[in-house]
Amino acid sequence: MPALIEEGRAKVNLTLKVVGRRVDGLHDLESVVAFADCADRLILEPGEVLALSMSGPLADACGDTSDNLVLKAARLLGERVADLKVGHFTLEKVLPVAAGIGGGSADAAAALRLLARLNELSLDDDRIMEVALKTGADVPVCVASRACDMSGVGESLLPLDLPTLPCVLVNPRVPVATRDVFNALGLRHGELLIGATDVVMQAPSWPDTSSAIDDWIDALASGTNDLETPAARVEPVISDVLSALRQATGVRLVRMSGSGATCFAIFATDADARAAGEKLRADQPGWWVHAGTLS
Repeated sequence: MPALIEEGRAKVNLTLKVVGRRVDGLHDLESVVAFADCADRLILEPGEVLALSMSGPLADACGDTSDNLVLKAARLLGERVADLKVGHFTLEKVLPVAAGIGGGSADAAAALRLLARLNELSLDDDRIMEVALKTGADVPVCVASRACDMSGVGESLLPLDLPTLPCVLVNPRVPVATRDVFNALGLRHGELLIGATDVVMQAPSWPDTSSAIDDWIDALASGTNDLETPAARVEPVISDVLSALRQATGVRLVRMSGSGATCFAIFATDADARAAGEKLRADQPGWWVHAGTLS
């Protein structure tokens, strides 16, 4: 059987509200998630043995392959699907790691899509979604790899009709551990960041299919990323990245994604995004910069 191929697109949190910390220690979030046109590439060659090898410019940053989320997802699915067909995965790594853009989660989601194809499973199969959530909070949204309003601990997904948004993604090549950022946020078990009388269970209202890009940018600008301030305390270079993006010509919105350190800027036009990307690469040759689109 020929090799199967999937892409693990970078996930970008356009907004991220921390609702609170549950008694089990997990954090309830509400986030508008989009996906960029840059991605890792995952190849599956069907075979008897489950294995993973790494390639690509950022392969060395991934650490021990035995801890990789691709293998974790595959093993968890094998515990739930009898006689699961597997094989050898090759991950071409181009996205920065520990970067707030769900690189590992996107790779795990790509692995689940590949295994679903190989084993003729639907992506709506309860076992796929159970494994996705058990692998990581960002994996369920990455399985579909389309714009969503994500809430809870990643289990509740509301698809959104997000237009294509010109953007620039920047990572200063400094890994940021999600745990460190949440520790800096400092919520106690059972503590909420919203008032007891706030209405948090209603589905958020976002622009519809017919809305202009300006309507979306205005709506997103009314949000925030609650992890931006604590992340900047953990890695102050995040503030430098945000400042550099805010100085770009034509920029409409600047924010950090996830728990950092990747930050994004949304622009009015593709030309503005490309020009900003070129300038940032020239000014900061040590940074990872991608100029493209979100959707």
